[in-house]
Amino acid sequence: MIEMQNVVKKYSNGTTAVRDLSVTIAAGEFVYVVGPSGSGKSTFVKLMYREEKATAGKKLEVAKHDLLKIKNRDVPYLRRDVGVVFQDFKLLPKKTVYENVAYAMEVIGKKPREIQKRVMEVLDLVGLKHKVRVFPDQLSGGEEQRVSIARAIVNTPKVLIADEPTGNLDPDTSMEIMKLLDRINGQGTTVVMATHNKTIVDSIRHRVLEIDNGLIVRDEAEGEYELDD
Repeated sequence: MIEMQNVVKKYSNGTTAVRDLSVTIAAGEFVYVVGPSGSGKSTFVKLMYREEKATAGKKLEVAKHDLLKIKNRDVPYLRRDVGVVFQDFKLLPKKTVYENVAYAMEVIGKKPREIQKRVMEVLDLVGLKHKVRVFPDQLSGGEEQRVSIARAIVNTPKVLIADEPTGNLDPDTSMEIMKLLDRINGQGTTVVMATHNKTIVDSIRHRVLEIDNGLIVRDEAEGEYELDD
């Protein structure tokens, strides 16, 4: 589902955020990406949905899209196969819960009847079917993140990238979000989650990739968080 070979990302200021990075993530896996601030983990996940372009590499393929050759006009097609959940939710403040999720389908030209059916399905999955007419500023942080997840999965992506999805949430809400991500993974979606949350990584075990100084320094099945304090 995701394959990188000798991928490098160097920024214009001279910083090399990812250096000679190679990894394979199979369809249906759940992978945590951990590492200290500035280690390159955010760049690593941004490369997967083409928020950042690789400087060099032999291979960078996500859901059968070649991200070393992809043209800017084709990036929206990639984003149909790769959903993204952010730490700060990125909801549209003047749209309701329903409209925020429906928007992701509207922009790719889905029919209104199909949109209504699918939006209600995903809002039911995330437990917010009763909040369809509510605006983001009337929601708790956990509810906002669940809307963000609903929007990210409404087009049935093959891969879900979660970049610090629990970073702004309290421990109980964070655990609810994790259970939801686990449920989505259980339905066959590949999940890659960048996180600083030791409690979650240690209690809900999945494969762990640890990145430091732009390199993968640990790749462990059902690993622990284990960063040096």
